[in-house]
Amino acid sequence: MKLKAEIKAFGNPETIYECFQSEQKEQDRSKFRIKKEKEGVLFLVEADDSIALRATLNSITKLLTVYEKIKEIKNG
Repeated sequence: MKLKAEIKAFGNPETIYECFQSEQKEQDRSKFRIKKEKEGVLFLVEADDSIALRATLNSITKLLTVYEKIKEIKNG
């Protein structure tokens, strides 16, 4: 079964895009693309099964968590 998901991260699109650009690679069972938009970044995820989808979504959300924490530290 093919699955698709979209995640939209609001914030600085340039910085978020830069952080994830190197992560845009196709895995055996899943892949994701990043699209810059005015107000943020759109992650387009495609997977062959639910386990691969969950793993890819976890990777994206973990990196977004790191981005948020770094942003908090920078802003004091």
